Amino acid sequence: MDNLVKKAQNRDAAAFTELMQSQMQNMYKTARAILQNEEDAADAISDTILTCWEKLSQLKQVSYFRTWMTRILVNKCNDICRRKENLWFTEKVPEQPSKDTGFENIEWNEALKQLDEKYRLVIMLYYVEGFKTSEIAVILDITESTVRTRLARGREKLAVDYYPESQRRRLI
Repeated sequence: MDNLVKKAQNRDAAAFTELMQSQMQNMYKTARAILQNEEDAADAISDTILTCWEKLSQLKQVSYFRTWMTRILVNKCNDICRRKENLWFTEKVPEQPSKDTGFENIEWNEALKQLDEKYRLVIMLYYVEGFKTSEIAVILDITESTVRTRLARGREKLAVDYYPESQRRRLI
């Protein structure tokens, strides 16, 4: 991947396209976990791709590309959340159900929905995306100890909600 990043930094469009394609599933899962909406996730991803292309030359270490890109994505998702908070709807339109192909395990998806966003995002980045706690701290602009605390509290909340008390003691 480092080689693709270097080529993309030299404005190789084919390398950049390949790089973004390799990260598409990771970006989708992260955006979907934050926004919980297909259309908004797609908007955040497209904004992220555009920003990455425009600012790729500013990336100092190619080995941190994925962390850098995920940080941009999280910021784009937060921008969308802020814009949605400011919208006033005059007429209620029923939301159309859509098939979520992003998560194959429905129970996992439902369990994540029960968590506060701060716990859900950290758990997604750690368990699904495979980021280290130090990388998550950089992405979310919080301390590493806060990341570890949110992971622990998120796991605890999941254990309380989904396991009987006898099994819970072994998990926590």
